[in-house]
Amino acid sequence: MFEAPSLVFAAAGVAVFIAAMLPKLLRNAPLSMPMVFLGAGMLAFALIPELPDPDPVQHGEVVTHLTEVCVIISLMGAGLALDRPLGLRTWSTTWRMLGLAMPLCIIGLALLGLWALGLGLGAALLVGAALAPTDPVLASEVQVGEPADEEGKTEGEDEIRFALTSEAGLNDGLAFPFVYLAIAISLVGASPSEWLLPWFTVDMLWRISVGVLCGVLTGKALGRLFFSARHDSIRLSDHNEGFVALAATFLAYGVTEMVEGYGFIAVFVCAVTIRAAERTHGFHRVMHSYVEQLERLMTVVILVLLGGAIARGLLGGIAWPEVLVALAFLLLVRPLAGWLSLARGKTGPRERIAISFFGIRGIGSLYYLAYALSKGNFGAQAQELWAFVGLVVAMSIVVHGATAAPVMNRLDRLRARKAVQLHGDEGEAPKTAI
Repeated sequence: MFEAPSLVFAAAGVAVFIAAMLPKLLRNAPLSMPMVFLGAGMLAFALIPELPDPDPVQHGEVVTHLTEVCVIISLMGAGLALDRPLGLRTWSTTWRMLGLAMPLCIIGLALLGLWALGLGLGAALLVGAALAPTDPVLASEVQVGEPADEEGKTEGEDEIRFALTSEAGLNDGLAFPFVYLAIAISLVGASPSEWLLPWFTVDMLWRISVGVLCGVLTGKALGRLFFSARHDSIRLSDHNEGFVALAATFLAYGVTEMVEGYGFIAVFVCAVTIRAAERTHGFHRVMHSYVEQLERLMTVVILVLLGGAIARGLLGGIAWPEVLVALAFLLLVRPLAGWLSLARGKTGPRERIAISFFGIRGIGSLYYLAYALSKGNFGAQAQELWAFVGLVVAMSIVVHGATAAPVMNRLDRLRARKAVQLHGDEGEAPKTAI
């Protein structure tokens, strides 16, 4: 009785039921679904010694591919959810967060890694690059909701949710050059003559350009197939089969990776391009709903395993310097970088604070670390790096998970009150900066 396989199946069934109910139950509570499943994983693996050890150092390849699939599925959902047309002005908050906030976070955390944690240059840069991106998976509480319905009405796409969703959609791919730079430094040393030219030409210019191009071309081709095909039998929007979003995700990612581009960028760009092909069609809701459910299921698995790894000693080497650096990054470096990047922009002061603070770390960081450790030469630092990244992700889940619902609900009420004051009760008031 109570053998490990049967326990796993039973626990998985309970977890899936809970995952289906939690989002609505926790909508107004200072608690999030990631917090619940992280805690559940810690409890389960602490109390049931028969469960296998989910050590990410020993199972690096499994971690890489599991987190990889979860991230690209989340990127497709983020792209499909965005109702706002692409543009320099309409996406100005996003460009500021990508062009200024993310590099500042990478530099700030890399310096903290060098000075406070005693990491080498390659390892410090890897930590900065892995933890700089806002996570597209765990940031659902502060992201936009479903795509627009057929009347074009949007749900919840205020500047805060839009900025965090679009930032999370693009910065995962744009952090990859710095991950490659960390790998290169770990292999050939810190001298720029050894890595600068190939890194800049291939990892920066080629891979980013190919990622964007493949995403656009794939998205345009699929957009025509979904909405503009002449025959009803091949016009997929007429069939309401949401799983084709998964096909689009894997196609865009696979094609781009085959030609050495950034698949993360391609998947998000593909999703945005598909959305632009027929912006208010109800099929977007069908695809988004399917992707969201699959993403939630994979997130539960990964968070339970992360909680299990923590319970089995992942954070065993953590001391006060690591805790202080993690807190400094979450509460000082990221908020300050975001605040400076959005200065004199179109966001109000409250929006600026919220966008800067809710830079949630999560599954993408785990993927980047697992990938880099499999490709680079970081020696005996793998355990130390996993401990620190795991600590930051766990702290982010707790800090941001406890504050997301209360803060966002408060801001929504303030926005609604200001809109009523400015425009009265008649008609739909436009979103206002707060």
